[in-house]
Amino acid sequence: MTRILVLGENTFPFHAIDDKRPQFAAALEGYDLTVTDDRDALTGEYDVLVDYLTDSTLTDEQLDALLGHVEAGGGYVGVHCASDLTSIAPEDPDEVIDHMDEPFPELRELIGGHFLTHPEDSEFGVDVVADHPITEGVDDFSVFDEPYQVEWDDDLQVLARMDHPDLDDYPVVWTNDSAGRVAYISLGHTDEALEHDSFVALLRNAVKWAGAN
Repeated sequence: MTRILVLGENTFPFHAIDDKRPQFAAALEGYDLTVTDDRDALTGEYDVLVDYLTDSTLTDEQLDALLGHVEAGGGYVGVHCASDLTSIAPEDPDEVIDHMDEPFPELRELIGGHFLTHPEDSEFGVDVVADHPITEGVDDFSVFDEPYQVEWDDDLQVLARMDHPDLDDYPVVWTNDSAGRVAYISLGHTDEALEHDSFVALLRNAVKWAGAN
């Protein structure tokens, strides 16, 4: 059975993995699933990493394990805040979040893009723009979520794009085949999005694709 590691954190209340655990467990039912905030789990054994970290600060050992996992043919599926590669935990306890000037370089190269900013949560469309195992069985849909504005590399395979009344058609789903079995889905901030049938289908398809080595 495919072993899935969902790695998140509870540093920030808006992306607390303990609050999202039921949604990930339901979406990935049937897999050998571990949902944790223990970053040392990256040094363990798993087939696909589902990344839900906001602060992507890792020790050298943890980062080497993550990159080695992908280089060896393991799967990586970033969800929503996984592309936020500049936010970090604040040193000042009175602050909620802090930011770096540049994204973590190794993870930026792995994912192939990164989060820039977002407006408030809203209803927006997701248009499927490419046939791929990740989009199989998924038609265009609408979802209430936090719309991520992202920067992305030219060589990514974009599978779905945003249809938002006030934003450009930013990518919502992509693969970075140059890095390995790497996929990213920008949805997943709200419970509604995590429980949406189309998101669940995209996530399950992405995990299946990423784990097919």
